[in-house]
Order: sequence, then structure tokens, then C-alpha cells
Amino acid sequence: MLAFLALGAVGLVSACAGVGREPLPGRPAHHVEGGFRNPDPTFTRPGGWTRWSFFVRRVWGTTFAARSYEAPRVANDGGALRDGTVNPSVTWIGHSTLLIQVDGVNVLTDPHWGERASPVSWGGPRRLSPPGLAFEDLPRIHAVVISHDHYDHLDLPTVKRLAEAHDPLFLVPLGLRPWLEEQGITRVEELDWWQSRTHRGVTFHSVPAQHFGGRTPADTNRRLWASWVVAGRDRRLYFGGDSGYFDGFKAAAERLGPFDFAAVAIGAYVPREIMHRVHTTPEQAVQVFLDLRATTLLGIHWGTFDLAEEPLDEPPGRMLAEARRRGIDPTRAWILKLGETRRW
Repeated sequence: MLAFLALGAVGLVSACAGVGREPLPGRPAHHVEGGFRNPDPTFTRPGGWTRWSFFVRRVWGTTFAARSYEAPRVANDGGALRDGTVNPSVTWIGHSTLLIQVDGVNVLTDPHWGERASPVSWGGPRRLSPPGLAFEDLPRIHAVVISHDHYDHLDLPTVKRLAEAHDPLFLVPLGLRPWLEEQGITRVEELDWWQSRTHRGVTFHSVPAQHFGGRTPADTNRRLWASWVVAGRDRRLYFGGDSGYFDGFKAAAERLGPFDFAAVAIGAYVPREIMHRVHTTPEQAVQVFLDLRATTLLGIHWGTFDLAEEPLDEPPGRMLAEARRRGIDPTRAWILKLGETRRW
């Protein structure tokens, strides 16, 4: 624990160091000296004491007083996924990891088969439930999209394993390609917001998110964060990754929507003073779905790692209740079980 606390103390000092605040002349507004910022120039992170006290509570709670929870699951041996008989489809592996099948292309989002969302093996958020699909049961993976570099979204052992076993194309925000190449993963293309790449007939668009990046205290916001649009011939999906609520959802709908499917984070929203600028509540996720003008909403980013202080089983019920309150057809608001596959 002392190592964690020391890391956190250094982080409070260096979290904003080395990255500028003002846009660079002639560059997009989110580009600053040494890294990136959010589109909203008034965006701020909580003060040092607020972050420090939350950090200490999380270290203690996930290492020495861990909560337990097992999300509902269905058996999935991957047979139908390998055969490609349900297409387009989405399968929830856990947290923000989805297997998307569209036009014969298999895509993973923020793949994480690890036991912890942490830089160390002995502490930090432990996986609460096994992945909904065993790694060995995956179909051939053609592309991987990464939203940002936090440990619950970018698990290094998993991406190394994917590179070795499947050799997919990794599509990442700016700044992540050099980092992945240092880890021996070289089939990588990085995109800025609003840039696109077509692979095997499917187009991937990087779109803005309101969040932050960093894997160590020294690299906060040096690599960009993003949401993604995956567009096939006649279907398009929005994958939110991590984001607070902001005008960028409406902007994405105006430029690339409407969407057939939107996967939006519904977990990690308590305490509000820490989370409200960088994560959406279940109620906000429903508003995001409406902003995106999507046909179907899937709540993700819950029930897998204990990242915040709300009850672990609370997010799905709140999302579905808000969908009912807003008059949304129940068939258009989904909470999947681990391993569950649905056509979209």
C-alpha cells in the first residue's frame, strides 16, 4: 500500500505538470503544449485533497476491503461468433470490452481479459466476474479500438496477447502508437478527433470525448482520449469509451449520425465531485442516447471492476428506470448479461 500512496502523492503534484493549457497556434483547439485538453476550456479536475482522499479510499477498498459482485451471465462458447451466424451482433465481454461483428469484420473495443485494472498485480481494482467469453473462444479479431490509456480500458497483457494471437489492426487516439510500439505492438494507426480509417470495408471514426489520459503521474494528458464510430455498409455503432456529458455527443450525431446502436458508460459516478466531469451517470447515458439519435442503447462500464463508490449493482436499474421515465421503448434500452450476444 505504501507504494500506491507514494505514487498517488507524486501524482497530485505532477498531474497537470508538463502539459499546457492554451491551444497551439494553427492546431486544433484540443492540442496544447506537450499533450491535449478537453474541448470545453472551462474543464477542470477536482482539487488535490479531493483527489487524494478518494485515491486513498479506493486503494484501501480494492486492496484490503474489496467488495464482491457477480454480474448475471450466460454461457457462451464462441461457436456462433466464430461461425459469424449472428451479424451484425454485439457481445458483452465485461466493463467496456465488446465484441462487435459487422459486415464480416470482428472488432474488439477496449479489450481487457486481465485480473486487475491496475499497474500492479497485488493491488487495485480486481475483476469481479470472469470475462463473458474466454480469450481462446474468440473469433479471428480484425481490428481493435482503444478509447484511452487508463488501466481499465487498456490492459497491456491483453493487447500483447491479441497482437500475438490475432495480429489485428489497433486503432488508437493520438500519442498511443509510440507507446504501443515500445511494447512491441507495431500494427497500429493513431487518429486525431474527426479523422477516419477504413479497414476491410468498415470505417472507423475517432470522435471527441470529455475525459483525460495517463498511466503514470508523469504522463497525464500526454496521449489523447476518444470515442469511436464503427460504420459498416448499412449499420453504424457509437462506442463511448469514457466521457463526461458534453456537447460532443450532439456534434457526433450531426456529423456522423444517426446511429443504430450506442454503447455508453453507466458506471463510476460516485463521488460526484470526482466523477461528474469525466463519467456519465445512468440518467445522463440515456440523454447521450437521445443526443446521438440512436436506435438502441447499451449500458457498459459497470459490474466488472470496483472503480467508484456507488453500489456495484445500481447502474443498470437506474438506466432502465430513466429510459422508462423518458418513454423509451424497453426493447431499445439494453443491459446485457456477461457473454450475451444480440443482433443490432
